[in-house]
Amino acid sequence: MKPVAVFRHSGTEGPGYFARYLDEHGVPWTLVRIDSGDPLPPSPAQYSGLVFMGGPMSVNDDLPWIPRVLALIARAVDEDVPVLGHCLGGQLMSKALGGTVAPNPVKEIGWGRVAVEDNHEARAWFGPVREFLSFHWHGETFSIPQGATRIALGAHCGNQAFVMGRHLGLQCHVEMTPEMIRRWYTDGAGEILASAGPAVQSAAQMEEQIDARLAALNGVAKRLYDRWIEGLQR
Repeated sequence: MKPVAVFRHSGTEGPGYFARYLDEHGVPWTLVRIDSGDPLPPSPAQYSGLVFMGGPMSVNDDLPWIPRVLALIARAVDEDVPVLGHCLGGQLMSKALGGTVAPNPVKEIGWGRVAVEDNHEARAWFGPVREFLSFHWHGETFSIPQGATRIALGAHCGNQAFVMGRHLGLQCHVEMTPEMIRRWYTDGAGEILASAGPAVQSAAQMEEQIDARLAALNGVAKRLYDRWIEGLQR
């Protein structure tokens, strides 16, 4: 089986639980460290799927790798190579597929509830899950590309997930681990202080029931990842 390519845009925003999931399911994967200058593959064909993680930058920033990533995503979708995006990754997917990325009315930082849509695609991806507590850290949001279906929404950010065939774009972070959350709130202490709002939590609030919350979130992520790997090119 060809490996899954996981694209990292920031040293602190790696694959987290997703890496453990792939290892537990015997799915080979390789890390493309965009933050360290790793070259982008010329074609998605050498991989069974492409996965894009989060990052502090905007997809609208003038960074040399962004147009190349957008082109790679568009080509992967055209060639039916499954694509999965987390937060920034979901925003990259939206823009590559003709959507837009713009500031969200408020920043979301910390734990927040996500509701699952009542449609066929949502049920296919989430199963019986109707609502879950996810982790968030973003100030921008994506539109739903033409031809895609929204499968999850939130009170403070309407578009939390969309699917287009075997491709899944997420605004929320379902890939979190305790180590990632602690690193983020430590490194992002200044942003938290400067971003008071209805969807911004303190470090102490992020720590509340962290093990139980992550166990439940990993369960939701597993459902999504189970569905996604069904489409991998073997």
